[in-house]
Amino acid sequence: MLNARAIISAVKVRYRVGFLVIMFVAAVAGILFIEPLPQSIAYHGFVDTRAWLGIANFGNVASNVLFAVAGAYGLYFVFGPQGRHIFTNSADRWPYAFFFLGAALVSLGSAYYHLAPDNARLFWDRLPMTIAFMALFSVFIADRIDQRIGVQLLLPILVVAGIFSVLYWDWSETVGRGDLRFYLLVQFYPVVALPVICWLFPKGRYTSGRSLVWLIAWYALAKVFEIFDAEVFSILGNTASGHSLKHLAASVAIFVVINMLAASRRSHSKADFNFTSQ
Repeated sequence: MLNARAIISAVKVRYRVGFLVIMFVAAVAGILFIEPLPQSIAYHGFVDTRAWLGIANFGNVASNVLFAVAGAYGLYFVFGPQGRHIFTNSADRWPYAFFFLGAALVSLGSAYYHLAPDNARLFWDRLPMTIAFMALFSVFIADRIDQRIGVQLLLPILVVAGIFSVLYWDWSETVGRGDLRFYLLVQFYPVVALPVICWLFPKGRYTSGRSLVWLIAWYALAKVFEIFDAEVFSILGNTASGHSLKHLAASVAIFVVINMLAASRRSHSKADFNFTSQ
């Protein structure tokens, strides 16, 4: 009976993984049917161009500081005393380490870009973002599906794929055939795939569906701020632009990941207490 249950469980896992593979292949095939998407020059036309303390575009530059704070605290959380109590396997921390490292580097890349926005500088803004996106994708795969595959195999592959998407976009712009398709896949595919992963594989040690909902909500809010840059600036009486608030909203999503890890520690501690009390 036990062996039969194990076989049935293994078959179910294979079907679920197969569905995810088909879903990914379909997404890649779908973008190949789309015409190449060049970067619009209008993207660099942010509404808040005020300088302060000799810093051009101060609002959009300074608002990146929260990325540095969140990323640095996340790295401390992972490798500090709390992390040692959270991760049952030291390898489990590496996807989070890459995520928080990417988030911290976003502060530098984005600040550099916003000092003088153009395509060349936008490369350095997007590069660390892809590291963070792909590392977070690996976080859920390793936790929900398979730890060894998620960390040892997919983490490096996904991070390299994310970096490649930006390198390819940058190269395509230099040869006059700008193509954002693969970068957009890296940015938006996890938003679609991660809820499916949590649905198909509901058990997680460190991740939670509730935290994922908050992650997506803050990310969506950041995109709304980005799209309505000028409108937000006008509504707030020209005090803060939508793009500056985008940086702050996206930074909050990083703290959501930290809180998710802290919650997993509390649940582990509670489970240990219940076990020792029996």
